Amino acid sequence: MEAGSKIPLSHSLWSPNDTVKDAAESLGINLPEEAAKNLAMDVEYRIHEILETAIKFMRHSKRKLLMTTDINHALKVLNIEPLYGYDNSQPLVFKEALVGAGGQTLYYIDDNEVEFEKLINQELPKVPRQATFTAHWLAIEGVQPMVPQNPLPSEIKSLPPIIRGATSSMLGNDILTEDSKDSEGSKEKKVTEKESQVKPLVKHVLSKELKLYFDRVVELLISTDPEKDTMKNSALNSLKTDHGLHQLVPYFIQLVAEQITNQLRNIEILSTMLEVISALMGNSTIFLDPYVHALMPCVLTLLLAKRIGPSLKDLNDPETQSLFQQQLAVRQFAAILLDHIIRSYGSSYSTLRPRVTRTLLRALLDSSKPIGTHFGALLGLKIMGPEVIKLVLVGNLKVWWKSVVEDGTKTDFEKEILLKEILEILKTLEVQDDMEIDSEVSDELKEKLKDRLGDKLSEAILEQADAHEIVKGLFFGESAV
Repeated sequence: MEAGSKIPLSHSLWSPNDTVKDAAESLGINLPEEAAKNLAMDVEYRIHEILETAIKFMRHSKRKLLMTTDINHALKVLNIEPLYGYDNSQPLVFKEALVGAGGQTLYYIDDNEVEFEKLINQELPKVPRQATFTAHWLAIEGVQPMVPQNPLPSEIKSLPPIIRGATSSMLGNDILTEDSKDSEGSKEKKVTEKESQVKPLVKHVLSKELKLYFDRVVELLISTDPEKDTMKNSALNSLKTDHGLHQLVPYFIQLVAEQITNQLRNIEILSTMLEVISALMGNSTIFLDPYVHALMPCVLTLLLAKRIGPSLKDLNDPETQSLFQQQLAVRQFAAILLDHIIRSYGSSYSTLRPRVTRTLLRALLDSSKPIGTHFGALLGLKIMGPEVIKLVLVGNLKVWWKSVVEDGTKTDFEKEILLKEILEILKTLEVQDDMEIDSEVSDELKEKLKDRLGDKLSEAILEQADAHEIVKGLFFGESAV
């Protein structure tokens, strides 16, 4: 850049030398160069601000042409008095004029001349009323108050029954009819078929394709034919992956509830219904939040029911024990689904976890319940996490084992199953310590363990290879171990 060149004071038309100083001189004001420069920069900033705001109004109006109304709106938003005399609500009228000796054409806007006296003497326009609002009681405890805003009782009775909200019986007779003679004479009137039809207020219309799909899937799900197992798996896979099944969700949930209620002795049907629930929860296109209240009874029933599957009398028989293990497998599947429901929808329903915990604890402490219910309650408490295990389960284990297991009618086979499950639950509380060298449990902790869980459970824990880690998990945070 040459040394003699001057840096322009402004890159717009607002040049201090050409515009601001000329305006000042026309008013008889002599502005210094620095003052003119600062004033020009401020005017330039204000114009940019007005234009940017006006362009926003133009874009929100879906236009590409900036109009004077946009400028006026921008001035109002910026708390600047708007311009007067510029209104494009009326179409502009252009007139033609010849200027100069050559007859150059000039177009101009024809402004109507208004006489000043006529403008002063004409009536002022009415002031627009300000927007106001008021409130009144539409009804108080079902009674409509007599206020001017509410219609009169005579006006309400004159309306047709459908409009005023009168209920109708299944025969189509209005219950709230004013004149009893009309009801007596209605027997003699001939009611057409169209008038006698009672239509529901809300319709749930399913397409023929969805009805056919639902019937076919239900037929496969409740079938016990081994030859249809492949097709049943295909139906479950369809529930898990197909789109557009949201309208059928309440029907499938109703199917699951009915089958669990009526087929509680059929292990195969119960397992299939749990697979249906799992498939619905695995479908990412289905919104199941509104149906959690309907799914929970189904899952808790298979987890805590007194007896699922056929009745088993002698559990010492190996064949009977195999059938009993199948029943326990159904409860384990139900526990897995319960864990998934609580993890997925526990944040949406804040009372879900505590209510389930109370239900599981109540079933565990009930001495009249069979081993299946107690086993399911242990499975349910296991998935609730370490805090529930330590606060709810461990605190009641000693009393529960003494009153329910030992003093009850449990066989050795049943006691072994419950003891094994309790050890699996307590192992989830293990605390690993790489710095620990001595893996033996001290006599002080042994006495504390017996006092907490009783003799039988403490002996079973001390027999485990990881007994020290289990004990550390049980008393973690209470004392140094």
